[in-house]
Amino acid sequence: MAALRFELEALDSGARAGKMITDHGEILTPIFMPVGTAGSVKTVPQQVLKEEVEARIILGNTYHLYLRPGLEILEGAGGLHRFMGWDHPILTDSGGYQVFSLSGTRKIQEEGVVFQSHIDGSRHLFSPEKVMDIQRVIGGDIIMAFDECPPYPSEYGYAEKSMHLTHRWLDRCFSHFNSTDDKYGYTQNLFPIVQGSVYSDLRKASCAYISGKDAVGNAIGGLSVGEPEQQLYDICEACCTDLPVQKPRYLMGVGTPWNILECIGRGVDMFDCVMPTRNGRNAMLFTSKGVINIDNKKWEKDFSPIDDGIDCVWSHYYSKAYLRHLVKSKEVLGLTIASVHNLAFYLQLVREARAHILKGDFMSWKREQVELLQTRL
Repeated sequence: MAALRFELEALDSGARAGKMITDHGEILTPIFMPVGTAGSVKTVPQQVLKEEVEARIILGNTYHLYLRPGLEILEGAGGLHRFMGWDHPILTDSGGYQVFSLSGTRKIQEEGVVFQSHIDGSRHLFSPEKVMDIQRVIGGDIIMAFDECPPYPSEYGYAEKSMHLTHRWLDRCFSHFNSTDDKYGYTQNLFPIVQGSVYSDLRKASCAYISGKDAVGNAIGGLSVGEPEQQLYDICEACCTDLPVQKPRYLMGVGTPWNILECIGRGVDMFDCVMPTRNGRNAMLFTSKGVINIDNKKWEKDFSPIDDGIDCVWSHYYSKAYLRHLVKSKEVLGLTIASVHNLAFYLQLVREARAHILKGDFMSWKREQVELLQTRL
């Protein structure tokens, strides 16, 4: 079994097309990763993820999986892949974002973070070493370093202190990761995370620090937490300029379809976000012609397909009127249809982006798409 490999296949201005090879299969980039928080992409069966959405890698959440079902069950099952019946790659986040969002019930210290479970109030410690052990047991192909995600806005002094803490934790993550073995017979790969809030000098320093780890891939964290959209793009571009060219770049937790296209144009290879499923469950559909609120009365008698521009049977088979009826009736099937459609849309969007990068006309295509996709229908 071999460490993750990344082959850069084409460049178009800042945009990149590549291929990532893991022990659970190849991933063509740029790629979007559906979020499977607790071992499930909400309301979407694994077979549908593979066959209709055409997902090739999904994300699992360390915080939630640690609390439930717990490590004993995950290890007994042979890891998350076997537990949930998913034979493609999995990326596990470190749980840091969830822990830090529990601002009223957690305490950050040098050792790690003490927090209370949202399930039963029990107290737990996440240290860099423990988070490495937890992710080993969960069994991600790609596992993330434990970092602090500072809130927006953050004062410069706090952001700087937080960044240095993240770097010290990163040293401990790598030390412990390198002293432990892969589980379940395949290679697990550790990505460090750039922090530094919205401060360009801190981001530059963090890029330099994590690049020095010579990891197989690198992540950009701490964005899409409330900062203006242009600031997101500027920080993303600056980080991509400073991170190694021959390693995949993962922008964590971003975002809308137009965010994704803009950040592909700035050099990002990997994305994840709860938006397609969460917004779908709340009646917002992303389509090839713009954004739809399917709850609106204007769709009540629209018997046309949800989106005939998406190569997904679900998007063609069901009408807007039928999906609106399910949503208004609070039928669970409506949540599934909306989630499947939105995920299929996101995955098709990054496949089309890749095709245009390979063709060499990504930037002009992107400009047209960004304007179109933001249209409210």
